[in-house]
Amino acid sequence: MLIRFGYDITVACQQDTSMICVLSIRDERRSDLRREERVILTPSVHSTLYRDGFGNQCRRLVAPAGSLRIWGDGIVADSGLHDQVERDAAETPIAGLPDDTLTYLLGSRYCETDRLSQIAWDMFGHLPHGWSRVQSICDYVNGHIRFNYQNARFSRTAYEAWQEQTGVCRDFAHLAIALIRCMNIPARYVNGYLGDIGVPVRDPMDFSAWVEVFVGGRWTTFDPRNNTPRIGRIKVAEGRDAADVPLIHSFGPHLLQEFKVWCYEVDSVPA
Repeated sequence: MLIRFGYDITVACQQDTSMICVLSIRDERRSDLRREERVILTPSVHSTLYRDGFGNQCRRLVAPAGSLRIWGDGIVADSGLHDQVERDAAETPIAGLPDDTLTYLLGSRYCETDRLSQIAWDMFGHLPHGWSRVQSICDYVNGHIRFNYQNARFSRTAYEAWQEQTGVCRDFAHLAIALIRCMNIPARYVNGYLGDIGVPVRDPMDFSAWVEVFVGGRWTTFDPRNNTPRIGRIKVAEGRDAADVPLIHSFGPHLLQEFKVWCYEVDSVPA
């Protein structure tokens, strides 16, 4: 299967403003590219690339006063398979966890494990360990939060999402991550592309947020927002929560003028 993905974003700044953009796919998917991911900045400005501490590709630039258009597009090969379901995947005791997973046990900006710990243990502490307990948490989050774009708020935390019972995909992810971490299971935040491949079109296309959980000795995808295996995820970034992976981090005020995202199946790579 071939999937075309991309974005068209325009921002306006009152003065020259430094920015970090996290919009390119992760390195582990670059071997799957069938048309190299292209990025065009209009007006043309100098930019440089670096990898952050989570391995995400970041683009550093200075947006000039006025409007800046950031356009990206590529085609990637995908297996066409649904997310893997491993019902026998076991939890790893903390003492046996790899060192690089330990940071994903801790509370973070949007995932307040201290405020949710007792709640989590009361609800999920008695359940069988492993994949099924993680899925039970995702089932709970999926039923507890009502998805509503109109109620989006960039500052909402996992505890606030639990209280308010409303939000968007990042809120589903944050609450699930916090509850899973409370169970001493590493969980991290992921954003990327998730087109409506194999499912009815429901919402306008946007970047999506989901969760990866360390069970069965590896990172496994869970999606408390959609809560069903999906086809064609394309990971852009991962981190402790959304604070680590903003699409655009602006060191000064900016106004979002245009925001379009696409991710859909194609038959071939255009010449």
